[in-house]
This record gives sequence, structure tokens and C-alpha cells, in this order.
Amino acid sequence: MSNTPSQASNGKIEKVVIIGSGPAGWTAAIYAARASLEPLVYEGFPKSSPSIVLPGGQLMLTTEVENYPGFPEGVTGPEMMADFKKQAERFGTRVVTADIDTVDFSERPFKLTSGKETIQAHSVIIATGATANWLGLENEMRLAQAGGGVSACAVCDGALPAFRDQPLGVVGGGDTAMEEAMYLTKFASKVYIIHRRDELRASKAMQQRVLDNPKAEVLWNKTVVDVLGDDRITGVTLKDTQTDETSELDLGGLFIAIGHTPATGFIRDSGLEFHDNGYLKVREPSAATNIPGVFGAGDVCDADYRQAISAAGMGCKAAIDAERWLGEQGIE
Repeated sequence: MSNTPSQASNGKIEKVVIIGSGPAGWTAAIYAARASLEPLVYEGFPKSSPSIVLPGGQLMLTTEVENYPGFPEGVTGPEMMADFKKQAERFGTRVVTADIDTVDFSERPFKLTSGKETIQAHSVIIATGATANWLGLENEMRLAQAGGGVSACAVCDGALPAFRDQPLGVVGGGDTAMEEAMYLTKFASKVYIIHRRDELRASKAMQQRVLDNPKAEVLWNKTVVDVLGDDRITGVTLKDTQTDETSELDLGGLFIAIGHTPATGFIRDSGLEFHDNGYLKVREPSAATNIPGVFGAGDVCDADYRQAISAAGMGCKAAIDAERWLGEQGIE
């Protein structure tokens, strides 16, 4: 049921346009469609790199999802997103496989541009997600896309059978890296924290928890310069930041924990408010932003949880908030 941009709006003012197609975007579409708001979803355009937001979000890089209710046998990330999309389309959601390039929220109806097309909308839900920051190594990218044991989310993937009783690596030195390392110690035979400096950036409390754990070991002054393995990771090549010496470390999995970047570049000059870390600011507990009629959902405004189920819940809130706001404006 996907449409080309020229078929999407036909010059009419859309009740709600949803930008993004991860769990937040599709859930918002399901709720909006069932509320007869005839949502139009811009799902994004497929790219070749996991370092940028893909249609379907970060779940497109997740081979097995075992912590989402309703899938007792687990499901792959791409399969889950395909089902979300089908459910949204079942209720009349229209889908455009393209990006929104710019937005104009200075007056209503809002104006969005995609390529040469301008779309007008009474309300907008921004659900563009966030991308993990990667090291940028060729084999890292390839194995991450292929489900070959390289991940950016220990909570999502760390409990999978392939990682159990294996030596695992975590790249990073902040609180997120320490949290991921501690989580992985429940399953791994050993967890190596690979850090490029001689001290961690994490809080003292988080550092101490890791340093006191017998299954965790910090490799100081080390960077990953190559990820080894064909179909699945077998180890990494490390470089000492002080001596430039290289060494190899056998690993059964590698988790990159050097932060995330919210996909907000196209809305940075829109008048919307952002947190200091770049995430879109919403007026919790609602999904409303500082601009009436514009709502945020999912990882684009969530720097803490970054889970499919929390994103879906935020998508639900955004759609309900948009429906109520449109009703207040006399738009039904």
C-alpha cells in the first residue's frame, strides 16, 4: 500500500503526518488510523549503512527480539516491523517510502517538504528515532547488518543463546557502557570493557560496580581497529593508544556503547525545543512539544530506555494526544 510522494496528499491538508517508521511511528499510525485520522506515514528511504536511521528503525539491525510481549518464540526485528506496518495499513494508513527533508512549523497548516513535494498538515508526529554511534569499521558494519554478533544494544541482544557463556566485548567508558557490561556479566563467561583512555567517564558508583565484578575486566588505552570473522565475529584487533602496538582478543560478541544520535537534523531550525543532549523535548507525561500540534514519540525523545516497547507506548500517547488536539481545533 506504499505510495509515491506524488500520490500521497494530492494537495489536501493532512490531519496527521507521521515521520518515522519504527515501533513509535507504526504504533502512532495504528492508533491514528483507528481514530479515522487517515494518517500519512513517511517511513524514510532505505540506506545502505546502519550508521543512519533505516526505515523500521534500529530493529532492522536486530536478528532476534525475545523481550517484546506477544512473541513467545521470539521474532526478528525486520519481521516485527513488517507486521507493524501491515497492521497500520490494514486500518487505512498511507505510506510513502521517502524522507521528509525540511519542515515549516511557523504557521498552520504546517508545511513539510519531501524532494520536490510540499505536504500540508494540521498535526505532525515526529518518530524518527536515534542511531547508535558506531566505530565505522567495514567488518563491524557488515556483521552488524548480518546479525553476526556485533550489536549496539546489550539489553536487546545480550541474552540471546549465541552470546551465552562467551567472552564478550563492550566498547565505551561512560555510564551506558558500564550498564551494558554489568548486564552482560549475567550471561557471558567474561566481559571486556575496551576503553581508549586510562580512566572511565562513568560515574564513580557505576565504575566501582564494574571494577568489583570478577567477570568484568577493563582493557585500558585500547581501541578496536578491526573486527574479525566472516559469518560471525571471532575477535577484534586492538591498538594500544600509547604504544601503537596491536594485539588480538578472542570474542564471541561485541557491543558498541559509545552513545546514540537522535535523528533531528531536519528539525533543528524548526523552533522546536531540544534537551542539551540533542533529543527532542516533550512535555511529559504527554507527547506534546513546545509547538502546538507537533508531537514526539520514541527514541527521538528518549535517551534513557531505547526499547521497542517503550517506543511503541510513546507512539500510542502521541496519536491519542494528536487526536485530542485536533478535536479541540474542530478538526475531525
